[in-house]
Amino acid sequence: MALDFAKLSLLGNRQENQDRIELIAHPESALMICVDGMGGHSHGARAAELVVDTLGERFTGIARPVFDPQGFLIMALADAHDRVVDMGEKQHVDERPRATCAVCLVQDGTAYWAHVGDSRIYQIRGSNIVRRTRDHSHVEVLLREGLIDENEVKSHPMRNFVECCLGGDRALPDMSISGRIVLCDGDVLLACTDGFWSGLEDDDIVALGDAQRPLDQLLHRTSEQAVDTNSPHSDNTSALAMVWRPA
Repeated sequence: MALDFAKLSLLGNRQENQDRIELIAHPESALMICVDGMGGHSHGARAAELVVDTLGERFTGIARPVFDPQGFLIMALADAHDRVVDMGEKQHVDERPRATCAVCLVQDGTAYWAHVGDSRIYQIRGSNIVRRTRDHSHVEVLLREGLIDENEVKSHPMRNFVECCLGGDRALPDMSISGRIVLCDGDVLLACTDGFWSGLEDDDIVALGDAQRPLDQLLHRTSEQAVDTNSPHSDNTSALAMVWRPA
């Protein structure tokens, strides 16, 4: 694989950055990880770090390219969930650390991704969003059922209500696992937290597909735009973007 990538994590209007992003690249495979330690919960940053460490250990500890990408994603997220639960098991349920997560495995000209909560993965091709993950959130349910439209999402009073996450209760959370996604030369894969996408329109996000400008410049400009839009209540704003090209 030939990879061009950029990553950025901004504090926003918060006192602590509880987001963590990471790209682990090998000649045969790459793993994009984006984790948001959930605000309001104790040790959110530690939870995010633990998730990144767990997924990284799982990925570097197996043969690559990964034989069963979907099975790998399920088992890695389940392991991360268990470790975050263990970390908070002595705390009251309302104070236990939690995190949302989006992870994308890229190999053999394809991508497989998974997410829990409202951290997202986007596939951008030129000036179009080919597909994205659908949040585990109350407003996403309302949107899917036709009870609200896209224009009402950002102003809905329950827009920040996430229906599942890593950590907290022992039971495994819902996980959304994609099928095999074929990549085209120049496709951009974006992993981001809600602090990033909530401050942007789709037209802003597809700007990352502009092949005429350096990816790091595009990501920096878009991230700062998200913070400015959400100010003075902007969340931690983090994103990792990668342009896929065949070797």
